[in-house]
Amino acid sequence: MNPMISRNALQGESLSRRWFLRDCGVGLGAVAATSLLEQQAAQAAPGNDPLAPKKSHFPGKAKNVIYLFMAGAPSHLEMFDNKPQLSKYDGELPPAELLDGYRAAFINPNSRLLGPKFPFAKYGECGAELSNVLPHTAKVVDDLAIIKSMKTDAFNHAPAQIMMNTGSQLFGKPSLGAWTLYGLGSESQNLPAFVVFSSGSKGPSGGNSNWGSGYLPTVYQGVQLRSVGDPVLYLSNPNGIDRVAQRDALDAINELNRQRLSVTGDPEIATRINSFEMAYRMQASGPELMDLSSEPKHVLDMYGVDPQKSSFAKNCLLARRLVERGTRFVQLFHEAWDQHGNLTKGLQKNCRDTDQACAALIQDLKQRGMLEDTLIIWGGEFGRTPMVQGGGNDGRDHHPNAFTMWMAGGGVKPGITYGQTDEFGFNTTENPVHVRDLHATILHLLGFDHTRLTHKFQGLDQKLTGVEPAHVVHDLLA
Repeated sequence: MNPMISRNALQGESLSRRWFLRDCGVGLGAVAATSLLEQQAAQAAPGNDPLAPKKSHFPGKAKNVIYLFMAGAPSHLEMFDNKPQLSKYDGELPPAELLDGYRAAFINPNSRLLGPKFPFAKYGECGAELSNVLPHTAKVVDDLAIIKSMKTDAFNHAPAQIMMNTGSQLFGKPSLGAWTLYGLGSESQNLPAFVVFSSGSKGPSGGNSNWGSGYLPTVYQGVQLRSVGDPVLYLSNPNGIDRVAQRDALDAINELNRQRLSVTGDPEIATRINSFEMAYRMQASGPELMDLSSEPKHVLDMYGVDPQKSSFAKNCLLARRLVERGTRFVQLFHEAWDQHGNLTKGLQKNCRDTDQACAALIQDLKQRGMLEDTLIIWGGEFGRTPMVQGGGNDGRDHHPNAFTMWMAGGGVKPGITYGQTDEFGFNTTENPVHVRDLHATILHLLGFDHTRLTHKFQGLDQKLTGVEPAHVVHDLLA
């Protein structure tokens, strides 16, 4: 091998692999990929870009998704699902028939009932009820479809988060974001197609399996970015390495990878090529994404963003900027909602940290004409019990039987409340929506029949919604 090519190749390999491995697990493999193959068509084999834009089964209303994941499980009873009877019977034992066959995560199910901690009122033309910890969401309530009848199969955090994001409690399945890229590809050439941010007191309990690609090629997995400084570590070149030297190195490495790809057909080699190319392009596009100096002060104030500090609010603004630049799927994890105790103060803080920015995201997208094709999803992995947990009558346990989520934009019917729970917020009583139904509905909004978006693995046509019945909730569609 030519010594110059060898030296440059080794330098590029070191730079790219440090970035590739340190920040993305198996890689920036989850990135949007307009690779060098497209820039040098004469050397490229056709069809080598797994993230080229693809057609859906039918025209979808949503082109992009921003998923605001409230990890830890917010209490629907303190925020969205007003239960006067729960206040009336505060401190009393629940009816015995309510608990028949019920299993709680930590508490004795026969614990006393706990009334809501905050007052509720009706807002907007739709008259939806919200508590007073959501003053900003109240201003955009006419843009929301509030689902009060969500239910899931899991009542511990990690399996429930994995189920909400992959359709299964078992690790190793592709995430909703990965399926979205698998079906639609990417419109972004210089930024990852599936981006993840994390805020709150810690990362999500389910870890990076929440945004993994499972049995799909790793090119479809999510890429976690930081919201302060370089979006990923080692993005800047070290001293002595300039763009020309790095380009020469990548050209040599990618040529070797292309030769190996033509022999083996291994999709992970295509992932590696895409990863190296994205790392190179993000040295220019990454800093531009993070530079909020072009954002007017009134926009920063609307979100409540301090450009110098990491926050959920800043992540919301970055989500809008990513979608503007062609990123297909952005997911924000805010792990802070597990109030087994300190419910009152904990919820107040969580809502101060998130409420304004969630509403601002809707307003910002709407005024830019982007809300109609950007689907926003808000919610956690399950709800909280009507029964008390912890000392001081100030906590609730995990509860899978009933909880609340909302969606906006992207073909969702605005200003509606869907489904109901019983007088204690314990079970769904009208229009239950299982996690599988939610996934089927999201895929429908993106233009897919969930039964036909499949991937052959272990002899089966695997799909996000699995083998259990799943139904599109047509009443949620505009």
